[in-house]
Amino acid sequence: MIEIKLPFWLSATETKKLITAAEVWWQRVEGWMLWPLSQLDALTCTVFMLDLLAWQRDITRFVDEPLSLYRLRVKYALINAQDAGSKAGFIAIFERLGIGYVEIEERSDPVEWDVVLLRLSDSQLAENTDLLMNIIHKYGRTCRRYQLQVITPIALGVDARDTGHTWWFDTAIQEILPWQAAATVENRTIGNSWDLDIASL
Repeated sequence: MIEIKLPFWLSATETKKLITAAEVWWQRVEGWMLWPLSQLDALTCTVFMLDLLAWQRDITRFVDEPLSLYRLRVKYALINAQDAGSKAGFIAIFERLGIGYVEIEERSDPVEWDVVLLRLSDSQLAENTDLLMNIIHKYGRTCRRYQLQVITPIALGVDARDTGHTWWFDTAIQEILPWQAAATVENRTIGNSWDLDIASL
């Protein structure tokens, strides 16, 4: 913000108009000077400059690609190319471009060791099909085959309830002596408790 101050003896009504006009003019000049700098940012530049930046960074806009996604791909072209060689970098590419969580499993099959499994949700796969193909083509490893698998999160609840019971086993012994008969009852307690676990999908 440009602020112009004049001496106090020049602070009449007409000079205030002069100050306002000068501030508006120099703000416009400042915008003209800052405009070339804003054209270097892929998120704020014009579409013409964005196409030039994309050509410079070897990015091609695919059919029906949204402009916001195109800007993200151009902005992160360099860092995506640097991260393309590692598993963590490949996951970071998916996060930067707005696809979200992805699981990557390499060498899952001992025979077909060149297959790389990408696990995504069905919504990610449906909404980003062209982008996924573009990422695999652009940043995928050489001599690797990529397979997409759908993962569906399921809410699982486990309810554990404690139930128990106790039962008794009574034994009776009768002793007969020559001159008297006696009977004794022995009470023995045997306890048992068990848990019932309920799982629901």
